[in-house]
Amino acid sequence: MPHECAPTQTPEVDRDALREKYLSERDKRLHPEGRGQYVVTEGEFADFYESDPYLPVQPREPITGDVDAVVLGAGFSGLVTAARIKQAGVTDLRVVDWAGDFGGAWYWNRYPGIQCDTDSYCYLPLLEEVGYMPKQKYAFGDEVYEHCQRIAKHFGLYDNALFHTLVTSLQWDESIGRWRIGTNRGDGITARFVAMCQGPFNRPKLPGVPGLTEFEGHTIHTARWDYDYSGGDMSGGLSGLAGKKVAVIGTGASGVQVIPHIARAAEHLYVFQRTASTIDERGDVPTDPEWAKTLRPGWQEERRRSFHTAAFEAFGPGQPDLVCDGWTEISRNLAAYLDETDGWAAMADPATFMELRELVDYRVMERLRRRVEALVDDPETAEILKPYYRFLCKRPCFNDQYLPTFNRPNVTLVDVSGTKGVERITPKGIMARGVEHEVDCIVFASGFEITTDLDRRFGIQPFAGRGGVSLYDHWADGYRTLHGITTHGFPNLFFTGFLQGGVTASTTAMFEQQARHISYLIAETLARGATTVEPTADAQAQWCRTVKETAVDNSTFERECTPGYYNGEGEKKIRSHLGEPYWPGFYAMEDLLRAWRDTGDMEGMVVHG
Repeated sequence: MPHECAPTQTPEVDRDALREKYLSERDKRLHPEGRGQYVVTEGEFADFYESDPYLPVQPREPITGDVDAVVLGAGFSGLVTAARIKQAGVTDLRVVDWAGDFGGAWYWNRYPGIQCDTDSYCYLPLLEEVGYMPKQKYAFGDEVYEHCQRIAKHFGLYDNALFHTLVTSLQWDESIGRWRIGTNRGDGITARFVAMCQGPFNRPKLPGVPGLTEFEGHTIHTARWDYDYSGGDMSGGLSGLAGKKVAVIGTGASGVQVIPHIARAAEHLYVFQRTASTIDERGDVPTDPEWAKTLRPGWQEERRRSFHTAAFEAFGPGQPDLVCDGWTEISRNLAAYLDETDGWAAMADPATFMELRELVDYRVMERLRRRVEALVDDPETAEILKPYYRFLCKRPCFNDQYLPTFNRPNVTLVDVSGTKGVERITPKGIMARGVEHEVDCIVFASGFEITTDLDRRFGIQPFAGRGGVSLYDHWADGYRTLHGITTHGFPNLFFTGFLQGGVTASTTAMFEQQARHISYLIAETLARGATTVEPTADAQAQWCRTVKETAVDNSTFERECTPGYYNGEGEKKIRSHLGEPYWPGFYAMEDLLRAWRDTGDMEGMVVHG
């Protein structure tokens, strides 16, 4: 929307002292088990994953038969990919998902207060194509969920969609040139093409705290909210918590949004925090209809490009910040600094540029820490809530109610940043720092598994390509793909998400880029009258070399970050949530893929007749 996007005022800092502080705070939180500190949501913990509190699972007979294509996942990745595959001429298509409807993470995440943390005009995909304008800059969860349904209806994806169905096995059958798909419902489906679209937010993450099964009260995961217990709805009003003592474990994006609502309703709330999140103001505004009328075709792509520039590159002289929020603040402030000092020549020297950007980063983070002091009355509580790390070490959060919540007399913040953390869960509550906090309900605001092992996240076993080779063995030493989308030995199988492709601040734009390429590969295979398509081993190896040779060494930044899913919980062998990205950039990747398609010769792919 039209506005003057000015730089923010930030304080001077002692960078050396802060760097030491950052490292000491990181070391307090390093867990010896790294990603292994979280238990798999299966077996005795299966209900945290396999239950659906929103729609009952209806009994049905097993489904058999052959289809042209199956898309695994009904979130934004699956929606966009299925839409493009249908547009490529494949109408015999199934979308399969464990959820009861389209939506992905926005189907499961219906906790009170859920809201998009990034600019809705960038994040919600296909806005121009389906003719929709978000109601406000940061859409609430119900609007995002409705947009998922809108896309599905627009492209006719409800036809043959298979919900409340978990894919348990995926095996290539060379004798019939098809993928055999097994499910928890006893289905026996074969498919010519399969697209993996589970997305990064697929399996709920559960902290492996001793005594997890001993608690005698009620438990809720934010990705499976229980309104029968809490009362209310996504806008709050949790009347069922009246008179109850509640604990929340986790203060990331979901915790930050749900905690104010719980605090208003519960008799007492205990918040167990390992690492403070950055909390900036929300600054939400309704969509201005007059502004919307001025938009011309291509406006969403223009806005996404501006967002990408701010997050992954840097603004050039006079380049506008179309998004203008906390995500773009550092680039916006850096541009203003270079304007003031006539220092744009620094952009030519990567080392000098990164040093300047780091300084701006430190100042912005100090501004956020001082914001905590201004909003939280108790100095000791305020100190615990201050984030000590670089911006983007953790997912930034934006909320106007969270910090003031800790001024309420019925809210207690429990600092579990040390090596012991939450010591154990007892039948009556939670033990931390030698003190047992008795509660009626524990809310796990622990998010999703992002960087754990693929077999754990996918839950598909076996997952085997040609010759019975396991995908997990094939990728044991790292991803091996062509363009991050196909892999040798797994014909007619396509991937979306953070593997070896271009990444951008608008994750859904990445899904759209991948979906365009997948639909092209399928359409071209069909047009040639071929049976299978897959990359050659040489082309795959060359792409892996390209990814490594063009990589930006980001390891120092990641290792110095506080542990979290952004850096694989701080393990020595970092597994970034971005996968192994093509660092020349998202738009460089777009140019590369478009040029590859324009040649029409399918270079590096084997198309079998």
